[in-house]
Amino acid sequence: MRAIAVDIDGTITDSSRKLCISALRALRGAERKGIPVIIVTGNVLCFAMAASVLIGTSGDVVAENGGVIYSDGGIRVLGDIEKAETAYNHLREIHPVRKVQFSDLRLSEVAITREIPVQAIREALEGFDVEVYDTGFAVHLTDPEVNKGSSLKLVAESMGIEMSDVMAIGDSENDIEFLERAGFSVAVANADPELREMADYVTAREYGDGVREAIHKFAGVDI
Repeated sequence: MRAIAVDIDGTITDSSRKLCISALRALRGAERKGIPVIIVTGNVLCFAMAASVLIGTSGDVVAENGGVIYSDGGIRVLGDIEKAETAYNHLREIHPVRKVQFSDLRLSEVAITREIPVQAIREALEGFDVEVYDTGFAVHLTDPEVNKGSSLKLVAESMGIEMSDVMAIGDSENDIEFLERAGFSVAVANADPELREMADYVTAREYGDGVREAIHKFAGVDI
């Protein structure tokens, strides 16, 4: 294993979005061992970059579900936000939806609060060129041309790392593509059923404790 790619919300944070100390220690332990950690999140880039600095990761960053990456010292916007905005404006005519906080910072997608059932949103947006993801924290309208998996591949290539040498850890449906592309996939115990079914390994523990378990077991990091 040459790199660890990890989601933030629900993976290294708990249900209240607080960072799990056990995950923090494990990720720092991996970095000390020379295994770079790549943040892969649905959050905006500035949040992802702040998390990277706080945790102490050396890998590049994938934000907005693959719509934005920070790689080779620069920012690349890969997703077309106009697709998401068009879908969102249509959705507002049908349901009383609203965007999450700090939406003005999003460059490639729209994220809305989870006040409307996701199935109702998907039905309302049939025919629109967007992907709808429910992360358990927000509903994301994204450009279907990009996802966490495709952008992780770009980031790994820029770091000179094969995807077969990456361990990916996640918890929700928007993590499926990047777990599928990684050489080894891990779902934490609190993950969505679909993710647990397709992962190579499901941790016994939830949230950050599951991340610690996986890094200890497969990266040989003593914590």
